[in-house]
Amino acid sequence: MELDAVNDARQAGLARLLGDLGAQRTGVVDLTTPLSAATPTLELPAPFANLIDFSLEEVSAYNEPGPYWKHHNIHTGEHIGTHLDAPVHWATGRDGKDVAQIEPARLVGPALVLDVTAEAASDPDFLLDVHHIREWESEYGSLPEGGWLLIRTGWENRSQDRERFLNKDEQGNPHSPGFTVECARWIAEESVLSGIGVETVGIDAGAAAGQQPPFPAHHFLLGNDKYGITSLRNLAQLPPVGAVLIVAPLPIVGGTGSPARVLALVEANQMH
Repeated sequence: MELDAVNDARQAGLARLLGDLGAQRTGVVDLTTPLSAATPTLELPAPFANLIDFSLEEVSAYNEPGPYWKHHNIHTGEHIGTHLDAPVHWATGRDGKDVAQIEPARLVGPALVLDVTAEAASDPDFLLDVHHIREWESEYGSLPEGGWLLIRTGWENRSQDRERFLNKDEQGNPHSPGFTVECARWIAEESVLSGIGVETVGIDAGAAAGQQPPFPAHHFLLGNDKYGITSLRNLAQLPPVGAVLIVAPLPIVGGTGSPARVLALVEANQMH
């Protein structure tokens, strides 16, 4: 009888969710940047090799190669546009999971939005530190297990302009917000989060090559089975707490990452 009661409760919960979605009491916010050949992508300096940008190759278009259908081959790097970083992407996580091995339950969880748009507007090299998270917790409560900390910097407003999005100076050095070394380490080793999400091209600051260790968000998070998603948008539509994040990468066997569709479920009365 107890098992039947649990199953009944689960079914009732799912039925409520479907009802709320159908009645638009729960909204779905798309946090994904549209993916095209124009999507701004990371540019590593020489001598490092870069991934290819996204492109479509037409195979048929209702013509002789395929009279009733249109389809394409996709050409893209793994870490292009809105994408998920898996542990094996970084040297510290080389013995960890590829993108196909990440448990689905780790890809769904509470969405927590920390707004530092004012700080990033004043300083494009702004770094989030642990005290910023502690201040957020003092207002909204402790970080929940399996949550995703989404950092709103306003950087999505640059996403249609490659130069402004990458924000390189005259020497070719990029400038964009990120995390202090201690904050990256704390999230990776002490927090109960599943991962982080950012609006920028990568999970580290533009100047993270000069931090110690270099690229600390990659170094610590991916080395501790935590994940990162990039190039998010529409975070302004989410409340600081109360939304549910759904991260849907392609389950690429051996993949170090994947372009992903990232959605948030949020009560309609909480949407901005």
